[in-house]
Amino acid sequence: MSTIPTNLKYTDDHEWVETVGKDRARVGITDYAQKQLGDIVFVELPKVGDKLEARQAFGTVESVKSVSELYAPLSGTVAAINTDLSDDPESINSDPYGDGWIIELAVTKADELKGLLSATQYQAVIDEQ
Repeated sequence: MSTIPTNLKYTDDHEWVETVGKDRARVGITDYAQKQLGDIVFVELPKVGDKLEARQAFGTVESVKSVSELYAPLSGTVAAINTDLSDDPESINSDPYGDGWIIELAVTKADELKGLLSATQYQAVIDEQ
């Protein structure tokens, strides 16, 4: 069974969002997603300053099984990237909601948060797969 923290928001593409300040959100992939991928060996990250629209691909996660696109859950500008993932991509496997975060966005359309899934809604998405 996958861990789904109730304080986060989710997408049906298996990204999580944590509000970390006024108009700032941290993004990563869910425990469910990392389990489906298997051992993560590489993460392609965007550049700080890149502008993203919601649902836009911004990078990839490569595992021993496959390569998966990462999608922006919200519109905004990349404010920070987790540079530790360059040397330690497997931290997504060991701590997807902590050390395995991927980017922080300076959110430009805060109303998009309302369109994200709650933990209960995300669990229903997993249950359908």
